[in-house]
Amino acid sequence: MAFRTKQDQVAEIIRERIIAGTYPRGTKLKQSQIAEELGVSITPVREALHTLEAEGYVAGVSHKGLVVPEVVPGAAQEVFELRVLLERELTARAIALMTSQDLVELRESQARIVALTRKGTPQAMRAENYRFHFRLYELAKRPQTLQFVRVLWAKYPFIGQEYAGRRKKQIAEHERFLTLLEAGDKEGAVQALVEHIESGWAGLHAEHPAEAAGAGGKSPRRAARPALGLQQGLETAKRT
Repeated sequence: MAFRTKQDQVAEIIRERIIAGTYPRGTKLKQSQIAEELGVSITPVREALHTLEAEGYVAGVSHKGLVVPEVVPGAAQEVFELRVLLERELTARAIALMTSQDLVELRESQARIVALTRKGTPQAMRAENYRFHFRLYELAKRPQTLQFVRVLWAKYPFIGQEYAGRRKKQIAEHERFLTLLEAGDKEGAVQALVEHIESGWAGLHAEHPAEAAGAGGKSPRRAARPALGLQQGLETAKRT
């Protein structure tokens, strides 16, 4: 991804590590330790953490400093619905602007996900999955929407939706998305990406219902419908 400053690069690395579980929920983040790990001065780390605090990736706790906040279970349903809405939009726009080289890069990322899964390195695999998605979304050239999605990912319980067989299923879902892209089926590819998000939510709902609290007893598929309605409203607004 393209970074304007060292601060942006450090912020992206920390986001990736939080999503991957390298910095688990509840972990205290030490500026000096992160700076040493990344080989940078304290300044870009401090500035990056200020950005991440505004996004919800880190939170200030009295007498403890900055920590990776716990996921709020009751918010998961709303976060999921917004993910479907915004990531569908970014995917559609990204596909419309995608070059053959962009597709090659996504294929390479997918290959790394497969290799890391086979090696049994879940944190590295999750980090590469993060890169896969945000490389795709960045292609949409919609920075404000991209920023909203970053905030949503900070609040989503990704670790909780993992279950036996999920990683293989995730690879298969990515593969379907890429295969449809290569075949020129743009609408099918967008739908495949949405179904990929829904599949992860369904796994979370089935394996860790407490993490998905707030769904009001709805099935995962039904829960996606309000987001689809919002998407239809967005499309109507564009035509008027």
